[in-house]
Amino acid sequence: MLEFFSDPKVAEQIDYLVRHVPFAVWETVYTTVVASVFAYLLGLPLGVLLVVGARDGIRPLPLPLMQAINTVINLLRSMPFLILMVLVMPLSRVIVGTTIGTVGILVPLTAASFPFVARLVEGSLREMDRGVLEAAQAMGCSTLQVVWKVLLPESLPSLLSGFTTAFVTILGYGAMSGFIGGGGLGSMSLQYAWNNRKMVVLYGAVIVLVILVQIFQSVGSHLSTRMDRRVTDRGSARSSRKKTGPAGK
Repeated sequence: MLEFFSDPKVAEQIDYLVRHVPFAVWETVYTTVVASVFAYLLGLPLGVLLVVGARDGIRPLPLPLMQAINTVINLLRSMPFLILMVLVMPLSRVIVGTTIGTVGILVPLTAASFPFVARLVEGSLREMDRGVLEAAQAMGCSTLQVVWKVLLPESLPSLLSGFTTAFVTILGYGAMSGFIGGGGLGSMSLQYAWNNRKMVVLYGAVIVLVILVQIFQSVGSHLSTRMDRRVTDRGSARSSRKKTGPAGK
């Protein structure tokens, strides 16, 4: 083991990791966060629209419109990310002026992610008890009030869990963007390490990426559980029983 680390080539790669990993992590997190924000700015309203405007929704929209929205979302979701990334390059050049680097990859990441986000949001909202929505409508709430004050708040734990899934997925997409020089840990792994056979750098970057995924997944799962009132209520009930003891004592 000591001979391995004392090898000049290995030592050089370890030194490269120490010097470049912090900035690569920053680029990875930056692109993931920004792309997630844009993906939710597009995907969240679409997901709400898919539920509210459905035939059994609280405000049904024309069937041709809903079919067109579903077709576009399904088309974008079915396209592999690497292919979509290449197809969106001209649009990326028009919007941000480049197709490479952390800025150039934001447009492809958003285009690949917002349909996925829309489906996650749709699934989360459909889990909600329809009786609550009907009660809100019976009280005279408008569609906007039902969505903003009932639908979204009641579905928040599931939406947060979906956000965690989307965030980790976008993080993986960002790593794959290293094929076109997207920056971050993906570019370090594919453009530098793999092409130059720097295996220590490759495995080091992959390990850091796995650690990032574990951190974000754990934090998201924890917050989702904390905000789920069903879990909180069960925990409070158990605490109360422990304090008061069995009934009748």
